[in-house]
Amino acid sequence: MEGAKVTQVCAKGAAGVAFNLRHRVTTAEVNAGHTILTPPPEMAVRMIDCALIAIGGAASAADSVDILDGATKLLACAVAGLTQSALLRAGATDATVLADGASFVALDADDPVTIGVTGSDLATATHIDVLLTFSLE
Repeated sequence: MEGAKVTQVCAKGAAGVAFNLRHRVTTAEVNAGHTILTPPPEMAVRMIDCALIAIGGAASAADSVDILDGATKLLACAVAGLTQSALLRAGATDATVLADGASFVALDADDPVTIGVTGSDLATATHIDVLLTFSLE
């Protein structure tokens, strides 16, 4: 649904405008790998900011919950920082971004942004809220 709204706005010439997406992802979806955002055809996502919130309990078991471009971790959030209802923002303690600002450059055109885990399956939290601020180029 969010992707459809982005496509509609961009079709009207709004490329480069900042968008904000809130997506609630179940723990099972996080463990399986889940697409957060698919850009409109021939457009690239540039992450401006990202934050995660554990819902229904603190995250546990996994090493980290990751925002990904393919196999590249744009954001790795250690489960120690994903306590229930706390906002964990990119670049804060327990929320590692790529060196030299590489998490904030445009992805390749048509690359989706996904969420997944490193280590064991995520447990305890029932959902992870992803708040992604991005532009399309």
